[in-house]
Amino acid sequence: MLKGYYVFVRNEQPPLIHTLDRLAKMIGLFDEFSENQKEFIRRLQPLNIETRYPVYKEKLLKFLTKKNVKIL
Repeated sequence: MLKGYYVFVRNEQPPLIHTLDRLAKMIGLFDEFSENQKEFIRRLQPLNIETRYPVYKEKLLKFLTKKNVKIL
């Protein structure tokens, strides 16, 4: 969604990054987010790693504790 909004706002292709907070800053949304929203996108970032970089699967699985998943 952030990349879609990037295209809408800037009328250009978004950069090839997966860092959600950085992307949100580039389109001026990060400062508009509440602290909970900022924390939410920071917690989402590692979940994208598995689909793009399977070698990080073990690291991702360690992150996905019941406590962390419940917060997400």
